[in-house]
Amino acid sequence: MQNTVEPKEFQTWMLKIGHWEGLSYLILLGVAMPLKYIFNVPSAVSLVGAAHGVLFVGFCAILLLMVLKKSLTILQALKAFLLSLVPFGTFFLKKVVL
Repeated sequence: MQNTVEPKEFQTWMLKIGHWEGLSYLILLGVAMPLKYIFNVPSAVSLVGAAHGVLFVGFCAILLLMVLKKSLTILQALKAFLLSLVPFGTFFLKKVVL
């Protein structure tokens, strides 16, 4: 028996990863960066930045998988990617992409 993932599961994972990626981006910009530059705590950016990086790569990977499985069009994936670059953008994934 082959293990397959349904398109609905891809959408669920994309929204979950997108939510956490967006939240990590806000924490990076709103908490870690001020800690680094105002309070001289560079380790905050290292930790939060690494977590954000992993989530961002995971988000891009799920977008690519969804395009390859034809769950998203290239235009929808591009919109989702662009939303991930804007603070608060990934919180609007459901309205814009799906």
